[in-house]
Amino acid sequence: MVEEPADNPYVRDPDTSFAPVEELSEGDAREQVRRLREAIEYHDYRYYVANDPIVADRTYDTLFERLEALEDAFDCHDENSPTRRVGGEPLDELETVEHVAPLLSLQSSGDADEIRAFDRRIRDRVADVRYSAEPKFDGFSVEVVYEDGGFDRAVTRGDGREGEDVSANVRTIGSVPLHLPDGAPDFLAVRGEVYMPRSGFQELNERRIERGDDPFANPRNAAAGTVRLLDPETVADRPLDVFFYDVIDTSATLDTQTEAFALLRELGFRVNDETTVVDDVDVVIDYRDRLADARDELEYEIDGIVAKVVDFDAREELGSTARHPRWAFAYKFPARTGETTVERIVVQVGRTGKLTPVALLDPVDVQGVTISRATLHNAAQIRDLGVQNGATVRLERAGDVIPEVVEVVEGGDGDFAMPETCPVCDGHVVQEGEHHYCTNASCPAQLRRSLQHFCSRDAMDVEGVGAEAADQLVEEGLVESLADLYDLDRDELAALDGWGERSADNLLAELEASKTVDLGTFVYALGIRHVGTERARALAAAFSLDDLIDASAEDLRSVEDVGPEVAESVAAYFDEAENVETVERLLEAGVSPERRERDDELDGLTVVFTGSVPGYTRSELTELLETHGASVTSSVSGATDYLVVGENPGTRKRERADEEGVETLDPEAFEARILSRL
Repeated sequence: MVEEPADNPYVRDPDTSFAPVEELSEGDAREQVRRLREAIEYHDYRYYVANDPIVADRTYDTLFERLEALEDAFDCHDENSPTRRVGGEPLDELETVEHVAPLLSLQSSGDADEIRAFDRRIRDRVADVRYSAEPKFDGFSVEVVYEDGGFDRAVTRGDGREGEDVSANVRTIGSVPLHLPDGAPDFLAVRGEVYMPRSGFQELNERRIERGDDPFANPRNAAAGTVRLLDPETVADRPLDVFFYDVIDTSATLDTQTEAFALLRELGFRVNDETTVVDDVDVVIDYRDRLADARDELEYEIDGIVAKVVDFDAREELGSTARHPRWAFAYKFPARTGETTVERIVVQVGRTGKLTPVALLDPVDVQGVTISRATLHNAAQIRDLGVQNGATVRLERAGDVIPEVVEVVEGGDGDFAMPETCPVCDGHVVQEGEHHYCTNASCPAQLRRSLQHFCSRDAMDVEGVGAEAADQLVEEGLVESLADLYDLDRDELAALDGWGERSADNLLAELEASKTVDLGTFVYALGIRHVGTERARALAAAFSLDDLIDASAEDLRSVEDVGPEVAESVAAYFDEAENVETVERLLEAGVSPERRERDDELDGLTVVFTGSVPGYTRSELTELLETHGASVTSSVSGATDYLVVGENPGTRKRERADEEGVETLDPEAFEARILSRL
């Protein structure tokens, strides 16, 4: 148990009415920094380890903010200051570090006969055997080293001999001591298991799903992936915790595992309360069976128990193989199969705006794969199956790949309803059949896809904004709406990874050139669901932009090839205030959609295309010909004047043209006979 700091004014009922920073002398400021660090570290211990805070969250925040202000004002930063828990500068890479001592793996089995055989081998060589029985955490193992009472480094297990330096990330975990109390050993290396609590894992996955990211498969993967990130600020924002369970090396004298645990607790390390000492292998087996029954109630994942010989001299006598110590054994749980609990149902927003309900599950093994989520497709499936939060369900892997809820074994605690507004952006949600869609094109879950579509060749034709560039612009916060494209800053673009001044200049020039655009192309570029190039041209022919924005679904249905579903989709798009604001901002930025008047140069001419014409997209050719009075159709008939046969053509249209006696033109003849007239 860590002792409370004596005579520290920021521990009990602290006075937070601080004098202005600029009124402090440097000496007074540094003394206040020392006391604040000491107090905040103690408050961290009470909150994260002892689970018994003694100040309110707001008071803690005030102390923390004061410490940050003083460190900045007087340039007295320290790597082991509590302020470093919020993260630091991104890392270029994780360096490799050798361990203090090898971190070996354990012998393991789920067979009771195997642990009995282990016990017999121990007793053949050691008298009076006792075991430390401990949970086997399903997390991410790290070595943490302290020198002269301060946090020095944290290293992943790696290959057991050396691992990656993850000090900047482990330092952000609240339950990891940054300073040890007075009297601590001069040197101490400990081993712990970083994990993600079940509740934090579910909340993290919920946030990822709602914004369209792939969820983590299980808490272990989430913890391992987080610890190895190169951005400590991201790590600090994720719910990591740690249990410490071994003293690897120390300048102190320890004789047993019991003494090691006592030292860890005394120094403020978080040690699991389920740890116990037993003197019989049958009690070890009973311990494992008890934890197997209780594992679903724990806030952390375990996949078995570990039995370790308590006495360190006996361990020395037993020794190790090249791979594992002879004095420890992991007695694992049987794999979970088939049935699990629905922790909660959340809604994922896809790149097209489609809302899909997803069941977040208590992770379960199904045919050797850990499953933590299952798509529920739509509200109808949820209703038909009777899936609810808290329900026990049976899973199958459809085609041995996709997890699927096939049956509710036991009901939960409430009906599920699809949201009326988007869980990501609060945009309006419309229902089409059994499916639901967010109508806000600037919804973050849809924005990458909307950005690519807007800049595509058949839309605004802005070269240089493919999938990778769209991801960068959104992830860096440079584009939060389609209209932000026309406010991009040259220097910010040039600073993006893989860009530079030339790339920035090229994109800005492309954007400037795109401002003059046909209204039909502009409507298509907005990415309204069910509105392709032909429907966009038809809408532009029937309405001005202002009239289109104000049109009702009934008005829209007067346009040829605009049925009820399309009309409702267009009306819903312009009913969304964010979409109208985006259009208005695009116009303010200089985008000028024009309704191009048709002339009669090609009036009465009907053309069909098969294959591609070099230098043009099909949409560009269609728009060009129809602007001059021609009709472009998708099938050959007796009314067709020409079939243009480009590169990689199909055979059916050519066969039909032969049957109907329709003249065919290759790209050169098409250019000479038709395009040259325009």
